[in-house]
Amino acid sequence: MLRGIATISLFADDVTAAADWYASLLGDRPYFQRPEQGPPAYVEFRLGDHQTELGIIDRRYAPHQDTAPGGAILYWHVDDLDATLDTLHSLGATDHEPRTERGSGFVTASVIDPFGNILGVMTNPHYLDIVAGGES
Repeated sequence: MLRGIATISLFADDVTAAADWYASLLGDRPYFQRPEQGPPAYVEFRLGDHQTELGIIDRRYAPHQDTAPGGAILYWHVDDLDATLDTLHSLGATDHEPRTERGSGFVTASVIDPFGNILGVMTNPHYLDIVAGGES
């Protein structure tokens, strides 16, 4: 029934600043923006092995107005968790959950971006096996 992540939506009071921050992190600018001219209400990146969509939406359009970080945490696989955390911290992210060994090569951490969103990162042997065409 659930076939894969289609779009991850993050919210920000300043979409332009959030787009700039994520562009610094990802090394690429958003490929899509609405409206096309003027301050954006929505931008979208495509990233990762499956070109997953990461959308940043003006917080005014959020279905909830709670500004506290919360909800489900989506973890992105990264090849070097410590280097990724160093980069996130250098860009102003703060710790949400510290680096945690989960066993069997699985290691997780999460940060709060400067816009109040939780960003999970992890090393995930299962993900690497699937991307390589294997099964685990």
